[in-house]
Amino acid sequence: MIAVGEPPSSNGIEIDNQTPDEIDEEAVRSLVAHHLAALNIAPDCELSISMVDEQTMTDLHVRWMDEPGPTDVLSFPMDELTIPGQGELAPSGVLGDIIVCPSFVRAQAEEKGRTLDEEVQFLITHGILHLLGLDHSEPSDEQAMFSLQDDLLNDWIRSTHKAGTA
Repeated sequence: MIAVGEPPSSNGIEIDNQTPDEIDEEAVRSLVAHHLAALNIAPDCELSISMVDEQTMTDLHVRWMDEPGPTDVLSFPMDELTIPGQGELAPSGVLGDIIVCPSFVRAQAEEKGRTLDEEVQFLITHGILHLLGLDHSEPSDEQAMFSLQDDLLNDWIRSTHKAGTA
């Protein structure tokens, strides 16, 4: 289980849902606060999360990744913060932006037996790890990133069910 310290304020977390899809923003804030605390990220760091339509995501995907069509999630790190060592706290700063496309994600969620909110939460977790410098381009990196991703999500789910929230 991941040791979670004092949860950071969600003041630095901006959520902009530009879609008609209803996303549980309170759960997203809880998820992000949990993950940042678990990863020893400074409580006052900033993070922007946007929900966009498929056209907007396609435009971003082509412009920044040189890939055609929409995708589920994109992450744009800003201050290149990383996960600190054991017992350390990452400095304050701007983590960056996470962009999610709920209409694209819906089919993915159904394939995985998840709700739209669960899949969005999964992708935000994935995006946070990318913002902190993790990736999955090599098999060993993929295993480490996905293991941490699963640990974070499972710990957050346990903590929210124990607290009766989300």
